[in-house]
Amino acid sequence: MSADDSLWDVDDVSRYLRVPVATLYQWRYLGKGPKGCKIGRHVRYLPEDVYAWVREQS
Repeated sequence: MSADDSLWDVDDVSRYLRVPVATLYQWRYLGKGPKGCKIGRHVRYLPEDVYAWVREQS
């Protein structure tokens, strides 16, 4: 990860995938959706993990 890379929060992923934030939390609870990790109280996503998950869906 380079200095200009950043982690995405649920709002970023929601906008990118065009799904509600609640859907992301439900997917996470069910073990579906893009891989995210907890950092403190917050869920964060690596953009490349989100891109990879989208590619796997087709």
